Amino acid sequence: MNTASLPVLDLDNIKHYYGKVLQKSSDLKTSACCTAESLPRHHQKIMQLIHPEVQERFYGCGSPIPPAITGKTVLDLGCGSGRDVYLLSALVGEHGNVIGVDMTDEQLEVAKKYQAFHQEAFGYKQSNVQFHQGYIEDLASLGIADNSVDLVVSNCVINLSPNKAKVFAEIFRVLKPGGELFFSDVFSDRRIPSALATDPVLHGECLGGALYTEDFRRLLSHLNCKDYRVVKQNRIDIHNPELAAKLGPIHFDSITLRAFKLELEDRCEDYGQTAKYLGNISEHPHFFELDDHHLFETEKWMSVCGNTASMLQQTRFASHFEVNGNTQHHFGLFNCNTDENKKETTDIACC
Repeated sequence: MNTASLPVLDLDNIKHYYGKVLQKSSDLKTSACCTAESLPRHHQKIMQLIHPEVQERFYGCGSPIPPAITGKTVLDLGCGSGRDVYLLSALVGEHGNVIGVDMTDEQLEVAKKYQAFHQEAFGYKQSNVQFHQGYIEDLASLGIADNSVDLVVSNCVINLSPNKAKVFAEIFRVLKPGGELFFSDVFSDRRIPSALATDPVLHGECLGGALYTEDFRRLLSHLNCKDYRVVKQNRIDIHNPELAAKLGPIHFDSITLRAFKLELEDRCEDYGQTAKYLGNISEHPHFFELDDHHLFETEKWMSVCGNTASMLQQTRFASHFEVNGNTQHHFGLFNCNTDENKKETTDIACC
């Protein structure tokens, strides 16, 4: 990926757009930064405790909050008014920690204003969240140390960054070994022309800075992240006629992805391994969805590739799965019959 050829995006424009122009989610001109996605039922219950003003200033394109995070340290990049931070606060519990980072003063003012409110709402003796004003490209300046975070989340923010390579480098720096990046963002089916990428409205609406999917793959590979997984993907419809005319044939998708800080292979290799979900994540008693083509039914053995086995054995999911086999014997490429696996749960998973 030739990053030198990418357009230079203006952070001052983003600060102005999210601090002054937008006052609530209904002010957005497109659905790109606020794609409708139903929250899990247990998240909906927590949302009833989150202050209305925090929710009104929320701009997101997914629900990038994975399960099994009790007691973990979570970092939310581009936390805005703090909706996801407070949702995560309830999910990690009083002994977990949530760090929110945002560059927009007006957004952080709302987030900080309700810190004590949510501490009381969740029944905590002290708040388990902290907010930092700063840039997601430079987490070191905020004192976030190497190998200190269990989970990094971000909700439709990385597309706004002028230096996405630095953002992802910082993410994998702060993640602990086996830690996870779980985020939603806007992606495009081609590179965005410079004139469109630097358009203030398109940029603010999360379209101008959308990352071409293949450039994203190359970027993560450069950081030694050779296997990431798509969890959900939805096409974004541009209903604003003026913006649709500007964008022409470019297609955009809201995609939720996960990646782990693990040593993985760049292809799905078959070592004859199998895995079984134990059903012991309370909100997922019947099945666990690793990605859009790995649906593990409780107590059912499934064939998995070496990378998937590592994702289940060397992360926080280790206590929720039983994995048989090792990498001593190699049987070639894993049979990735994605279409078949999406139609129904079979004993052949794919990567």
